[in-house]
Amino acid sequence: MNRDEKAQQIAELKEKLQKSAAIVLADYRGLTVPAVTALREEFRKQQCEYKIYKNTLVKLAIKGTPMEKMGKYLEGPTALIYSWDSPSAAAKIAREFAKGNEKFKVKGGYLEGNVLDEKGVSASADMPGKDELRATLLATFVAPATNLVRTLNAGAQNFAFVVDARKRQLEAQG
Repeated sequence: MNRDEKAQQIAELKEKLQKSAAIVLADYRGLTVPAVTALREEFRKQQCEYKIYKNTLVKLAIKGTPMEKMGKYLEGPTALIYSWDSPSAAAKIAREFAKGNEKFKVKGGYLEGNVLDEKGVSASADMPGKDELRATLLATFVAPATNLVRTLNAGAQNFAFVVDARKRQLEAQG
């Protein structure tokens, strides 16, 4: 690889690192090609990207950035997994895959200005995803209107119950 190709890869790497919502670093040593292909497809489904670069290129790309501390995890074969949409998506998939495959090991990651170790990446996987957060926000917005409708209906509903109770009482007497 000549200097121009290296510079181009570093520029591409810097751009991806800046755009990503989160990054997971993993050791993929010993995985079969079909396993990696299936893993890439799983990441793609969740708007994530699984890519392998030389560690030296990654170290050059993160030099002078808050991600620089991630360099300690760049030893041996390392896959970078970018999460574009949801910060927890890549961590969730990586954690689940690592549970079922002992050759795949999460090394660390980066999320919102913080370099994470393996436990930190696992903890970030427990964060709600983008869709879950949207559903929670929507429920919060809808709750006052729902409560208002229930309150407005309560008077008429209670009146209907009173009338029905009185009707049953009169039927029982007569």
